[in-house]
Amino acid sequence: MIGILGGMGTQAGLDFCNKIAKINRGKLDQQYPMFVLYNKSDTPKRPENLKKYYNVLNALVDGCKMLEKNNCKFIVMPCNTAHYWHEDIQKKIKIPLLSMPKEVFNHTRKTCKKNSKIGILCTEATLKTKVYNKYFDNNFELICPDKRIQKNSVNKSIKLVKMGKVKEAEKALRPAVNHLIKQKCEKIILGCTELPIALFAYKSFKKAKESKLFIDPNLLLAEVCMKKYKK
Repeated sequence: MIGILGGMGTQAGLDFCNKIAKINRGKLDQQYPMFVLYNKSDTPKRPENLKKYYNVLNALVDGCKMLEKNNCKFIVMPCNTAHYWHEDIQKKIKIPLLSMPKEVFNHTRKTCKKNSKIGILCTEATLKTKVYNKYFDNNFELICPDKRIQKNSVNKSIKLVKMGKVKEAEKALRPAVNHLIKQKCEKIILGCTELPIALFAYKSFKKAKESKLFIDPNLLLAEVCMKKYKK
């Protein structure tokens, strides 16, 4: 059983479940993986509570323990910023909590040359807490937008997805994507689980899956989950 700690945000958790389903498309019901989604939407906001570390940690640990009690083999969190608390959560639970940033790094290391420019689009909190930098800095040049583009494009796009305004979110994100392309980034990590929704919600799953530019951590984590589930 796969444990999914969602609610950060709700659409991101549902997007993760949808991607697990699409990876297994065409199979009988009985051949799909068993999973439990805990949509823990009462988790304190991660960006606003970085200084109130234990408020968020306790909520995330409670969520993981609930999944643990439901006989899950391992747990995933479809939220990049939440991985700031990853190590301390793992210390308090008995089953593995997969790391989304680590899996993205492992994938990038296999597909990109060392010291390549890798763009990242994510929340300001993810940038501040360096959840991706801790893996990437010794092997790649991680590039993010400047403060103006971050605020007017990335932050705005994330907010629009949470409001359900996906088409507007895609339009808002374009300047940030174009900025990183001009910086000659080999790949762009969509390091907030709302951003793949903004870019790919109205495109085919095949197109999203085969994108040569973008790395979708939610999709990548879903693929890793399926490999681990089948072991």
